[in-house]
Amino acid sequence: MNQIAQLLPESNILLDIEATSKKRLFEQVGQLFEDRAQIARATVFDSLFAREKLGSTGLGQGIAIPHGRIKGLDRTLAAFVRPRQPIPFDAPDGKPVGQVFVLLVPEQATEEHLQLLSELAGMFTERAFRDQLAAATDPASLHRVFSSWEIPSS
Repeated sequence: MNQIAQLLPESNILLDIEATSKKRLFEQVGQLFEDRAQIARATVFDSLFAREKLGSTGLGQGIAIPHGRIKGLDRTLAAFVRPRQPIPFDAPDGKPVGQVFVLLVPEQATEEHLQLLSELAGMFTERAFRDQLAAATDPASLHRVFSSWEIPSS
């Protein structure tokens, strides 16, 4: 199993959530991490929003990878969120985002953080991978899509 699948428990996969903006999406992600990892929702929201102010984490093709550093966090946490309707995300291609992978990393994590972002970018550049995620109807099948992805050999 790849690093991303290991970081993403099925319980952190939210499908068809009602979010009409980045702000609403980050609020719901904050609630998820508060419930599942006992991190204050405001801490998660503030971290994600602060990173977003530096530049959009929208990649294009309907994908975004918002990420933030959390002081006191002892391990990397992940969530995958699919809003009911794609939301504006200031992506480079101007398209709204319908698939969001959220990454929270310890404040001091640098190399691991960059490696995970690189792996995610590799996954999401593959059209077949994006299509499989879009077609998944429940957290278990979506998690299988992440688990079955393999780093292309060079």
